[in-house]
Amino acid sequence: CGRPALVLAHNKTLAAQLYHEFKSFFPENAVEYFVSYYDFYQPEAYVPAADIYIDKEATINDELDKLRMSATRSLFERNDVIVVASVSCIYGIGSPEAYYGQIVLLEKGQQISREAMLHRFVDIQYERSEDLRRGTFRVRGDMIEIYPPYQDQGYRIEMWGQQIEALRQIDPLTGEVPAGQEDLPRVSIYPKSHYVVPQDQKERAIQSIYAELEWWKRELEKQ
Repeated sequence: CGRPALVLAHNKTLAAQLYHEFKSFFPENAVEYFVSYYDFYQPEAYVPAADIYIDKEATINDELDKLRMSATRSLFERNDVIVVASVSCIYGIGSPEAYYGQIVLLEKGQQISREAMLHRFVDIQYERSEDLRRGTFRVRGDMIEIYPPYQDQGYRIEMWGQQIEALRQIDPLTGEVPAGQEDLPRVSIYPKSHYVVPQDQKERAIQSIYAELEWWKRELEKQ
């Protein structure tokens, strides 16, 4: 019907099986996989009798994180999306409006300074690194390479002064442009994480935290 569909499974194993089956049943659709990205998770705890605090421990699976981010991107870009998910999809991952509002749109011929572009990448939580890996970007003169966390390909942005001269898809391991690959007219760079917050909202939250801190300080001093 050209509308997104959500298929819920009660565990990761069944969800993975359904995901692979749906990919073969619907080869033209965007079939995505959205499950918890934790391989191991231990919540923080406190044992009053022994006065022991146990810190939270967690191990994140990068491949599962990539698939979650891919599902999010597909929902913004396509209607023929089938998301196979475990019950972890019921937990909030932030505001869709805030997430979509942080997307960096790049077009061939666009006027933008290199510094402004790099600031935008940092704003959406990408890190600068000489080792190009998921969620990072690197700068080599007038050439910027970025590796989004939701796919297996990266992008090369070639600048001429303050204008984007070319946008190309690259292999992030070799840095090579695939054979026969034409320049891209435009590229959308989605945030590195679902948990992005606009700067003004972040400032309001910080001020609220400081105000609550002062209130609790007075309360604790009374006690």
